[in-house]
Amino acid sequence: MPDPEAGPLGPEDAKLVTLARAARQRAHVRDPAHAEGAAVRDSDGRSYAATTVASADPRWTTTALHGAIVAAASSGARRLEAAVLVTAARTELGPDAKLERPAQPEPAARPEPAADPPEGPLLREFDVPILYVVTPEGELRRTWSP
Repeated sequence: MPDPEAGPLGPEDAKLVTLARAARQRAHVRDPAHAEGAAVRDSDGRSYAATTVASADPRWTTTALHGAIVAAASSGARRLEAAVLVTAARTELGPDAKLERPAQPEPAARPEPAADPPEGPLLREFDVPILYVVTPEGELRRTWSP
């Protein structure tokens, strides 16, 4: 049964939101609007968090979600139960969404299916069943499933 204080997420997923929001505060980016935080939970219940690390050379920029998955994998995780991405920049999940500025939301009458995030192949490799995309204020924006 979901925890009423956790909102639409269960308590374990709400914990990931808290970790991802805290990680976002440590982001290494030139423009705070592009800061992201992410957290993942492995099949043993361990949590890993990471933040965006932006470089002047885009080839060396690491997304928060990629960092969290790599941290889990380097600790021995081979399957992840859930992932959370806290971002103000990604309004749509798609290949060009990495460091976009927030756009005006589309009308609710025309919902479109979420495209794969850039980390989609990595999420599939670790069998992540769900990705929650959350605003910096902690509001659930959308979910993505492979």
